[in-house]
Amino acid sequence: MIKIIDYGMGNCASIQNMLRHLGYESEIVSKGNKLAHSTAIILPGVGAFDHAMEKLHPFLPALQENVLEKKIPFLGICLGMQLLFEKSEEGSASGLAWVPGSVRKFDFTNTTTEKRLPIPHMGWNEITPSSDSVLFRKNLSAERERFYFVHSYHAVCEEAYVLAKAHYGYDFICAVQNDNVFGVQFHPEKSHRFGKRLLADFAKHTHA
Repeated sequence: MIKIIDYGMGNCASIQNMLRHLGYESEIVSKGNKLAHSTAIILPGVGAFDHAMEKLHPFLPALQENVLEKKIPFLGICLGMQLLFEKSEEGSASGLAWVPGSVRKFDFTNTTTEKRLPIPHMGWNEITPSSDSVLFRKNLSAERERFYFVHSYHAVCEEAYVLAKAHYGYDFICAVQNDNVFGVQFHPEKSHRFGKRLLADFAKHTHA
């Protein structure tokens, strides 16, 4: 069963409702030992980096066992993706460090015409897949996929881990993968048919 981590930092019910609509059973769990027997684990996230890492701390031993040792597929969403990295400019806490890299605040200092873009980046935006993957098919259709974003910080990492980028003043990384660990900066649970397609493909991968 797909397990959704409830650590007080994300809208678990919306993700569960979308998975239910897609025909997949899921369970919202608030304790690390409940992650046993997962087919996949989803970590949503809204809020501040340091606070999220503090709230996630009780889950760390179970996450180590299930994600890093048993290689259970894992998906971090929004702040849940940012926690995958080593550190963030938003705070001083160490991240999970499952994807090499860091998280930085949007900085338009070196841009010209788009210098006054508001932060956070909020609303619908098109994404550009880097290559075919579990989450994206580069030539899925002629229509560019669009997802809903709400964030002030974005990931910075090597291209080897990048699944997709979006543009807001400049190109930024919006989806990553390192082995069985996936992350998306946008909210698939708020992205209608595009989000449904992504969660369906992730769920199919976990049940393969």
